Amino acid sequence: MTMEELKAKQEALVDTWLQKITSRKLMVWTASTILMACSVIESGDWVMISALYIGGQSVIDAIAKMKGA
Repeated sequence: MTMEELKAKQEALVDTWLQKITSRKLMVWTASTILMACSVIESGDWVMISALYIGGQSVIDAIAKMKGA
């Protein structure tokens, strides 16, 4: 196995692990928190991003669960 193949296999393993461990909601919240900490966005923007995404994603998840997806 070449070094490139080994690296690609390790990256795929890490991606799979991260997808199972973290949710999109957590990643959005973490990204917006980092942006707020770096003064890229204001606290009001952080609240809006968090509320809209988490609320919207929760509705989508509930509908998908009801449909059996």
